[in-house]
Amino acid sequence: MARWCFFVCMAVTCLLIAGCGDDEPVKKIDLSNREEITVIKPPAALTYAYLPQYSHNVSYKRHHLLVEYLSRATGLTIRQVFPDTFDEHINMVGRGEIDISFSNPYAYVQIARRYGARAFARIVEGKGEINFRGQVICRADNHRIKTPADLKGKRLIAVDAYSAGGYLYPWDWILEQGLRKKDFLEIAFAPGPGGKQEKVVMGVYSGKYDVGLIRERTLPILANKIDLKQIRILAHSRWYPGWVYAARRGLDPDILAKIKKALLALDMKIPEQRKILEKAGFTGVVPASDADYEAVRRLAASVESRD
Repeated sequence: MARWCFFVCMAVTCLLIAGCGDDEPVKKIDLSNREEITVIKPPAALTYAYLPQYSHNVSYKRHHLLVEYLSRATGLTIRQVFPDTFDEHINMVGRGEIDISFSNPYAYVQIARRYGARAFARIVEGKGEINFRGQVICRADNHRIKTPADLKGKRLIAVDAYSAGGYLYPWDWILEQGLRKKDFLEIAFAPGPGGKQEKVVMGVYSGKYDVGLIRERTLPILANKIDLKQIRILAHSRWYPGWVYAARRGLDPDILAKIKKALLALDMKIPEQRKILEKAGFTGVVPASDADYEAVRRLAASVESRD
């Protein structure tokens, strides 16, 4: 067997040597004759982000049809991105990582002041409302809370320090009742990435917190997760400007014009577009400007002075 292997190896070696003979023609390569190869890069995608008031899964389900519609209507490549927190959303706009921001008005005034983002459209909800409000909630069976004065000494959870409906608006109502931060046993904000509105509701539902601050229209979204009869709405805030579309500073005006035109064209009377709007949770889009949010700026300054 060893001898047979030896002969096989010798045969292969001879064949290799034969293939490298001196009579092999040499092929010359002309390095001066070169052809430029053009690498075609895919178009950069425009980024669209929904402030993470709900979980990323809910954010995707509510807006993916809208993003697809915008891509078709404008001919632009658009992808939805998912910041984990309100802070991250705001900072991503500042870094130019979010081109089109859909956010609450309190977050909007932050990105406008810090990074020069500008409002260009706002949504219409329900039966034509362009404003919205917050809610103060507790468990239905929490008999220790009957009047605003009963909130004193209780544990409170809000959505985020930059939430409008889930903090600023209803917190203003609490301040109007003569209560201050020092009057609560605990004030917390919903932890972790995304899903902050749900976490406030679940925190109250579980009994971990006595009272919660959320935006109106949050409770129906949780109808399949909890028994909504176990949640009681203690109060509503005043009405203030609603959710807003803003473009980052420096976005190409032609691109912005296409996005704005497509958003304003959405119509509940068109069956395909009705499906898009209903999934997103609004009934239309109207023009907006930065001046529309002066009331939010004044409210924020007022709340900070009374805390």
